[in-house]
Amino acid sequence: MSPLETPASRQLIDGAWIPAGSGESLPVLDPANGRPLQEIARGGEADVDAAVAAARRAFPAWAATSASERGALLGRWAALIMERVEELAAIEARDVGKPLSGGRLNTFIAHGIVAYFAGAADKLTGVTLPTRGPDYLGFTIPEPYGVCAVAIPWNVPMVLTAANVAPALAAGNTVVLKPSEIAPLGPMALAELAREAGFPPGVLNVVTGLGTEAGVALTAHPGVDHISFVGSTATGRAVMRAAAANLVPVKLELGGKSPNVVFADADLDVAIPAIVGSITENAGQNCYAGSRLLVEESVRAEVTERVVAGMRSVRPGTWEQDLDMGPLVSQIQYERVRGFLEEAPRDGARVLTGGVKGEVPDGGWFVAPTVLDGVEPGMRVVREEVFGPVLTIQGFTGTDQAVELMNGTDFGLLACVWTDDVSRALRVAKDVRSGQVAVNQFHDAGVIGFPFNMQKDSGFSAGGGYAALREYTQEKAVAVRLLDR
Repeated sequence: MSPLETPASRQLIDGAWIPAGSGESLPVLDPANGRPLQEIARGGEADVDAAVAAARRAFPAWAATSASERGALLGRWAALIMERVEELAAIEARDVGKPLSGGRLNTFIAHGIVAYFAGAADKLTGVTLPTRGPDYLGFTIPEPYGVCAVAIPWNVPMVLTAANVAPALAAGNTVVLKPSEIAPLGPMALAELAREAGFPPGVLNVVTGLGTEAGVALTAHPGVDHISFVGSTATGRAVMRAAAANLVPVKLELGGKSPNVVFADADLDVAIPAIVGSITENAGQNCYAGSRLLVEESVRAEVTERVVAGMRSVRPGTWEQDLDMGPLVSQIQYERVRGFLEEAPRDGARVLTGGVKGEVPDGGWFVAPTVLDGVEPGMRVVREEVFGPVLTIQGFTGTDQAVELMNGTDFGLLACVWTDDVSRALRVAKDVRSGQVAVNQFHDAGVIGFPFNMQKDSGFSAGGGYAALREYTQEKAVAVRLLDR
């Protein structure tokens, strides 16, 4: 088996890796040292035109392919991902800057998502409807949209590729994928494996380049029938405006400011490690990162002490060292997080560990795991998405105040509740304005097909869950009157 390679300065259009029409390239930098890893094609409007045209040509035959055959191709793709786990893990870890174990986890998740939709492809059905008499029939048919534009960010690129591309293809759509120029190598590797699996030319296309160039051209393209965007809330609004111009449906997976809520009866031996991991995994660069810690006052001192100790024990390092946490992904992201860390103490927050003076490895864009106490609900570090290993702590008394604090930001992605009281947990789950709720765990461990739902400024998407095929189909309703011959 030959090594898995992502072709330098090439993008996948109509089944072939070709250079950008401009002939220009962009460097992909190693977050651990800032040095180039590889060159990618600097795609632009002409490349997007070519990719959309290829996807449109491929769509009729792909939509007409039986759902079982589409599922079989997805199954072959999933099998190839498993065969290449270690290579893909290294690509993802190096590209994003996360520990090798994190890259391996992302690869397993990506495989699981593709395998899930391989099995779901021929389970997508319409419904039959009741009628007012025996001479009538009513039923619905789910149909693919056509060409789907998928634009993803740099934080978990292989997972997001699988979560958006797999259901779109399973439902019979063709795809033009625009990965982030900061970390595109994992998605490119997955696309190469899809090509090896036997997907027809034009069914999956990848255009690399700047978001302001290739990304804007793709989301505004009149030949696109559906847009899926994952990224910041500000850019999501711009994507919606572009979609409105062409009356194209759009699904958005945007930011988060997720709370871990610890009640006095919580099992702290389980909760504390999960809370630390929720904000240091991927250096906090996850939309669902547990960036707010809300603690019942009677246990606040103990929880704070144990969380600070846990954060101090986190070992930052390069991807191949495979420690606990890597650097931030880019200079821009590094400067953004440092800005929050400089501003918070000026606003009155107390740095319990980390901060701008925290110890980190030399070189690269490392930020120390940071805990901030003494914060107020109106502070920017409490309300806005930092996207770094920065945790704020607030106290509460009683369930009502806990829910008020949980709902105190514009985001509504994930809320985690730690308590032994089932009734309290269900009450909080009912009252919190969040697309996802986890009880006595962080996120969705152990649940298959869990939808990555969201509310408020976090967007609207089922993100690879059991309902994702529906997001990539439109329903046609059919009414029939049976006539006597």
